[in-house]
Amino acid sequence: MLPTTNTLVLETLSEHILLVTLNRPEVSNAFNTEMAWDLIHVFESLSTSPENIRVVVLTGAGKKAFCAGGDLKERNGMSDEQWLRQHKVYERMTRAVVACPIPTIGAINGAAFGGGCELAAAMDFIYASESAKFAQTEVRIGIIPGAGGTQTLARAVGEKRAKELILSGRVFSASEALQWGLANEVCHPDQLIECTLDVAASIANNAPIAVKQAKQAIHKGMQMSLSDGLAFEIEAYNRTVPTQDRREGVMAFNEKRSPEFQGK
Repeated sequence: MLPTTNTLVLETLSEHILLVTLNRPEVSNAFNTEMAWDLIHVFESLSTSPENIRVVVLTGAGKKAFCAGGDLKERNGMSDEQWLRQHKVYERMTRAVVACPIPTIGAINGAAFGGGCELAAAMDFIYASESAKFAQTEVRIGIIPGAGGTQTLARAVGEKRAKELILSGRVFSASEALQWGLANEVCHPDQLIECTLDVAASIANNAPIAVKQAKQAIHKGMQMSLSDGLAFEIEAYNRTVPTQDRREGVMAFNEKRSPEFQGK
């Protein structure tokens, strides 16, 4: 079982769901170097040793903020070399989240600014509290999004909308995030975790090998031409055919019972 750390609270729910809570509420859950390394450890561990986890839900402690981005107090006074060295940790964190083979869902419970917005956009999809707010504020302090925001936000909301949001640095609401394609659903603040865990449970109940292959086919296929994407889809499909889960799914359907998937 993955342990809780100084910056993250980890809870395994209903055997197959891991709830990860960013736990620095005193600084609006801004991530420092330690939190970035903790997130790297969690998501890289899930890539290599999933411990029967089938879905990850990521949220922030409290209702004020999901994540305020990088901790600028920690960065205050850094030399250019120190800044760049630290940023390589943030880059690895983003790659670890994006490359995670199991589904990742964000439960965005408050402000997601700067790197917090990038972290939200790096998830497979997100549900947002009605009180959530988003912004890519980097240009206001002389940098640009460097944890994937120019790529993941643009893929979610489209090039022109991403240019508007990133170049202006303006704050946008949960309802706008829903309208533009960054959020999949907007929930009452008191129901956010429940709603997110409901969809997580639906995913966790499905055949885990099939879910992983479907996620990979969608994500990688979106970077390809249609013909290449169709070919990649068939490769992913063929990996599900010899599995015990495929046989169990068909058998359970014919026997009119719920399948018991083992991830094999």
